[in-house]
Amino acid sequence: MPEIARLSGNNGWLELDFVERERTPRRLMKLGIRLHLAGLSLSNTVSELEKFGVQRSRKAVHDWIQKADLQPTSGACPNHVALDETVIRINDEQFWLYTAVEPETNRILHSRLLPARTTALTERFLRELKQKHDVAESLFLVDGAPWLQT
Repeated sequence: MPEIARLSGNNGWLELDFVERERTPRRLMKLGIRLHLAGLSLSNTVSELEKFGVQRSRKAVHDWIQKADLQPTSGACPNHVALDETVIRINDEQFWLYTAVEPETNRILHSRLLPARTTALTERFLRELKQKHDVAESLFLVDGAPWLQT
């Protein structure tokens, strides 16, 4: 599992101290976390767990990974992040395309198509960006739109 070497947190021994209810055997929770971090999609991880008689949703497996605090550290750590949103029309419907880009490389860090432009949706977009990449020390470049201010 090559991804294991690139994890933040304690990766020597996978601790499951966060478990409140024992709905899933700990060894299978660990297996699910390791499978996903090794590159299996959440859907495929769930399918593998089903082979052991464990019926869990993708959200449940995702929550295990989040609570275990073992996230891949391969996310970008850019000095600058450019944020922008634009309205697009698809078949007479209006959507907002939010995008975060690393300006030095023009690499798209995160993108999301949303049905509206609201503060709550913008905050969700920024929260997802921060979960994917280490942008805590990044300078955010925005066009003056107050809903994009971090």
